[in-house]
Amino acid sequence: MAAKKQSNSFFRIILIAVSVVLFWRGAWGLMDLYVFPENELLSYIVSLVVGIGILFATQKLADELL
Repeated sequence: MAAKKQSNSFFRIILIAVSVVLFWRGAWGLMDLYVFPENELLSYIVSLVVGIGILFATQKLADELL
C-alpha cells in the first residue's frame, strides 16, 4: 500500500515539474515575441528590471504580512 502511494506521489511531482517548465517556456516565448522583438538586448534588460521590481515588491508585501 505504501509503495503505491509513493509511486503516485512520484508521478504527481513529475507532472507538476513538467507543467512548470512548459508554463515558463511559453511565457519566455511570448516575451521573445512581444517585448521589443527587434532589440534583443533591450528586451533582456527590460525583463530583468521588471522581474527584479516584482521580486522587491513581493518581498516588501511578504514582510508587511508577517
